[in-house]
Amino acid sequence: MSQLTYRDAGVDIDAGNKAVDLMKKHVRSTYRPEVLGDIGGFGGLFALDVAKYRQPVLVSGTDGVGTKLCIAFMADKHDTIGQDAVAMCVNDILVQGAEPLFFLDYLAVGKLSPEQVAAIVSGIAGACLESGCSLIGGETAEMASFYKNGEYDIGGFAVGVAERSKLITGQTIEPGDVLIGLPSSGLHSNGYSLVRKICFDVKQMDINQFVPELQKTLGEELLIPTKLYPKACLPLIEKFAIKGMVHITGGGFYENIPRVLPEGCGAMVDTESWPKPPVFALLQQWGNVAWTEMYRTFNMGIGMILVVSPADVKEIQDDLSARGEASFIIGQVTQGAKETVLKGGIFGE
Repeated sequence: MSQLTYRDAGVDIDAGNKAVDLMKKHVRSTYRPEVLGDIGGFGGLFALDVAKYRQPVLVSGTDGVGTKLCIAFMADKHDTIGQDAVAMCVNDILVQGAEPLFFLDYLAVGKLSPEQVAAIVSGIAGACLESGCSLIGGETAEMASFYKNGEYDIGGFAVGVAERSKLITGQTIEPGDVLIGLPSSGLHSNGYSLVRKICFDVKQMDINQFVPELQKTLGEELLIPTKLYPKACLPLIEKFAIKGMVHITGGGFYENIPRVLPEGCGAMVDTESWPKPPVFALLQQWGNVAWTEMYRTFNMGIGMILVVSPADVKEIQDDLSARGEASFIIGQVTQGAKETVLKGGIFGE
């Protein structure tokens, strides 16, 4: 019997080393001054500048991309999916009022392709740069026979910091406060099990099929990366008393908004108050999906919500507009049960 190697078992150490070499420039491009050391250590080092804060609070979050990865596999396009991993983490810690500081990724593959890994990490690095955080570590695991060749899973971990007195907890929210919605880039990274069911099982569409209503192929639409909100929101957190923030992810409007509301407060959302990307109407039509299910599953064109005092609305919207950020007044806080009520058009009000 010939001598067996790790490569014979499906794990190629040389390919792993090549992947690290290919990703180095992307990783280093994200380094903030607080980063110590370099890629390749057993842990990422970050020297928190405690002099900037009276009572610094570290805020952490973790998430993955979910079955949107199946679209990347189908399209064989991997350079945007990393942004989804970053966005799902940094947007979550942002709603606590935290500035993202650093990010780590975990990538598990069936068979390691250095070029594929480099493409994924380039997306992660670009998103870290846009969010102002450093990519200081990660893990790439080659798991032969666990994942199919060409397929992978990715998870992310973000750590940010906030001044304790500036933490956004939602506890000061009261009836009459206003909901300001910031537009999404599209589907973001939620609801893709339903999306795939509609597009590929019900409609039996091809990933490369051109969709006239979208003016792009189905794959191009479904792979639009999740919008990153730190640049838009961090200046607002510094200047204004933001009472609450909501990242619209799985659970849509019905599940996410109540998470920030104190007892005795509900939310009314006017669904006619912002423009909807056409992909949502198409999915509803193609799948004959109830509109309540649409608003429970998808972001419907609003990726982030700010809860603010009526007195601050104009200044906040002016600030966003001056920086090229769109915003819409989409509803208000009401007195009553801790729930979201939708009105307008299809909701009969």
